[in-house]
Amino acid sequence: MKIRTIAAVWAAKITGWVCRRMGRQGVTWAGQVALRICPDILRDLSSQVREKIFVVCGTNGKTTTNNMLCAGLEAEGKKVVCNHTGSNMQNGVVAAFVLDAGLNGKLDADYACIEVDEASTRHVFPAIQPDYMVLTNLFRDQLDRYGEIDITMDILEEMIRSVPKMKVIVNGDDALSAYLAMDSGNSFVTYGISQPVMNSRTAEIREGRFCRRCGMRLTYSFYHYSQLGDYRCPKCGFARPVLDFDACDVKVDDQISFRVENRLLAAAYKGFYNVYNILAAYAGVRTAGFSAEHFNDMLADFNPENGRMEQFRVQGTGIVLNLAKNPAGFNQNISAVMQDTAPKDVIIVINDNAQDGRDISWLWDVDFDRFREKSIHSVTVSGIRCQDMRLRLKYVDIPSMLETDVEQAIRNRVRDGVGNLYVLVNYTALFTTRNILKKLEGEK
Repeated sequence: MKIRTIAAVWAAKITGWVCRRMGRQGVTWAGQVALRICPDILRDLSSQVREKIFVVCGTNGKTTTNNMLCAGLEAEGKKVVCNHTGSNMQNGVVAAFVLDAGLNGKLDADYACIEVDEASTRHVFPAIQPDYMVLTNLFRDQLDRYGEIDITMDILEEMIRSVPKMKVIVNGDDALSAYLAMDSGNSFVTYGISQPVMNSRTAEIREGRFCRRCGMRLTYSFYHYSQLGDYRCPKCGFARPVLDFDACDVKVDDQISFRVENRLLAAAYKGFYNVYNILAAYAGVRTAGFSAEHFNDMLADFNPENGRMEQFRVQGTGIVLNLAKNPAGFNQNISAVMQDTAPKDVIIVINDNAQDGRDISWLWDVDFDRFREKSIHSVTVSGIRCQDMRLRLKYVDIPSMLETDVEQAIRNRVRDGVGNLYVLVNYTALFTTRNILKKLEGEK
């Protein structure tokens, strides 16, 4: 098995190098090659992690939370293996380990921070046996791939129970996630925001409106967004648990700041949802037994990258790239865009490749009408399903320009726009759009 492990590591590294030379990310191919050579390689390499293994699951915020958790552990002086790119299915998880291993098949890591696609937990959990699981939230996502949210919950419940030693670090403001943690029998800690921060739009689609224990409709004293908030079942008493890591004095302006455990955390990010990402990562570091005294320093240096509020500058135009792949995530993206009161252009890129989900009916559950505000100078639609996106905007009386070529759409807005551009993309458009922006940023 040792020889096969070494062969798999070498083959994966060569595959990754070739893919990068061809302008492709190459991560999943590297993982696939490694698995073909050594099917048990994930178990072999993960067993070499000296201390603990974290997994991060949930519909939205996995990549940012996972990378931030990794940075937080590194700030404590630990060596961490992490799937930074967000490749979170089995091949991507394998690639994180094999690409980090030495040519001798040895892994030099104190911790692992691994983002895992919910449906892929069945392949990943048995191999790596995580010590901690961060559960961010559960929203409706890719109906043709995951089905209704109950299917995702059934998978996660099965896998959480399969690792009874694993402690769950759960978003207590999400009734669905909290129910899973409480019902699993595993030990758990909670994070959340116990006081209202801003008014939530009543038109938002809210999952999990009914109690998972008894079926009665939950009552809320307030919402943060989507179904996140302070909930209670009037029949059986199921309610938001007491929060172990409670964010208070939350401010979301030009930057995010809040207090937790009487410690002020601040970061130069937009988007209320990033309060949850930061809080989840902080809860992970603290639950692992660290004081987190370097956490603020990490936040000051942390660059989300990988298309999560990633910033570029092209010929004087400031550009923000962000992933938006389901109603809850897109509505929070729109909120982050509208926090910027300056004039701005917006490009929306929608694909329907297999990884995106072929069903794009979710676009009709997004509050695009908020783009009618005066600060929106223009909206351009692009990608494979640009015509569908254009029709969706037409129904809320928002005129849009159509440009099927993403690079040309960006060039047009750099040339004729207001110098402030937001590019919102769904999953398969992310990597290619990011490459385009990096290329344009390098042009003279």
